[in-house]
Amino acid sequence: MLYIGSHVSFDKKDQLLKSTKEAISYGANTFMFYTGAPQNTLRYPISDEKTLEALMLMKKEGVAFDKVGVHAPYIINLANRDNLEFGIRFLTEELERCQELGIKYMILHPGSHVGHGVEEGIQSIIDGLNRVFLNYHGDVKILLETMAGKGTEIGRTFEELKEIMDGVTENERLGVCMDTCHMNDAGYDLTDFDSVLKEFDFILGINKIGCIHINDSKNERDSHKDRHENIGYGTLGFATLLKIIYHPSLDDIPKILETPYINREFAPYKEEIEMIRNQTYVDHWRDSIHS
Repeated sequence: MLYIGSHVSFDKKDQLLKSTKEAISYGANTFMFYTGAPQNTLRYPISDEKTLEALMLMKKEGVAFDKVGVHAPYIINLANRDNLEFGIRFLTEELERCQELGIKYMILHPGSHVGHGVEEGIQSIIDGLNRVFLNYHGDVKILLETMAGKGTEIGRTFEELKEIMDGVTENERLGVCMDTCHMNDAGYDLTDFDSVLKEFDFILGINKIGCIHINDSKNERDSHKDRHENIGYGTLGFATLLKIIYHPSLDDIPKILETPYINREFAPYKEEIEMIRNQTYVDHWRDSIHS
């Protein structure tokens, strides 16, 4: 079955109910959200009432709650040992918020070593995750995201993600979120996705994939720039992305759109989800996109 959705909003007032209504308006049957602003630590108490309303609405509208995920805030950087204590504390708090909401997985950028070197950054991530799992005893899984390799990012290769997982004691609590734009920009040839998936399976195991971010890329392969593009307007193209979305080995994996707003104003997700469901490309924004 196709589980397709997008990044949606979550606010103080209606919380998960707002996220659910937005996802349904796009024709989605799953979605992803932040539990608060990704740039700061300001968080509001979870409303059990709004969560229950959201769950009832999901059941009514056919949204798969077990496929819904949370994205960890960008300000968490476990690869930077100078700020590791903050990252451990805040990530633990975010996992506890997910637990309260009933969410089963959280997507995490591995982090940037900020000049300390890849190996030191990887070790810092390992140390951080080990301590997080000592603090947090719930069942929310952390999915490490594949990264483009921009700046000092860690996680641009499957080998780097494996090194992290091998160092974490309770690594059964870890998985991977593939990002198509990031993998392209990191150097993986997604036009031959079967080979990429075979390589991933050999290094990490295909069973580790818990989510896929579906994004076209503004850049050529191996650019290490991480600039998302709308479906069909980038260097990957609709046909390549469609093969990934409908790959038979990934049928049960949620696919989440993180494509840019049109002219920074209009969410494209309803149209993009419709194209994906119909497996037919429509050039909706030829004259307006990013003008």
